[in-house]
Amino acid sequence: MRAEPNACVRPAPESVLLGIGSNQGDRLAHLRSGVFSLAIHPEIEVLDLSRVYRTDYVGPGEQDPYLNACLRIGTTLAPRVLLLILKLIEQRHGRAPDSHMAPRPLDIDILTYGSRLSGDPVLTLPHPRLRERAFVLEPLQEIAPDFVLPDCGQTVRSACEKIRRRGGPRVSPLPEEPDWPRPVAGRKDDWRASLAVHGR
Repeated sequence: MRAEPNACVRPAPESVLLGIGSNQGDRLAHLRSGVFSLAIHPEIEVLDLSRVYRTDYVGPGEQDPYLNACLRIGTTLAPRVLLLILKLIEQRHGRAPDSHMAPRPLDIDILTYGSRLSGDPVLTLPHPRLRERAFVLEPLQEIAPDFVLPDCGQTVRSACEKIRRRGGPRVSPLPEEPDWPRPVAGRKDDWRASLAVHGR
């Protein structure tokens, strides 16, 4: 008798790159809390995290400077489901709906979802302005320098070097924060404990 396929086999997690930023309130606390919210979700594993970078606002009008970082996560969530969860995390941190390009306490963007390409206006993959933003590329090249951007064939490192040559608003890493939960190889439990302590 032939065995039936195992319907409970779960798909392998997809590697997803995220950008996270804040320019309202206690910006570093918002970033820590946002990372913690991701780390405790049962369908998300935070795999790597960049340092925090400070950058002047880029866009129309005037706003306070941003703090930005990038993460690499593993997830089995579909892209649109992940996007919905990110929006809910933003809202729990005080971000108003329809506040694109407005000051915000927390902003989380899906930069890439594996090697997927999508022209969906709700979720374009890769992020349509990824290669135009030094405040994304600088932290991203810390955690994924050799990742090949699926829409252009460039590595993150190459895209970062290109935008550095172009110039623009200065992007600079903050001094190492003792309570910024950077992962340490072989010490995953320590990192989770750090997230629990400092991310609430």
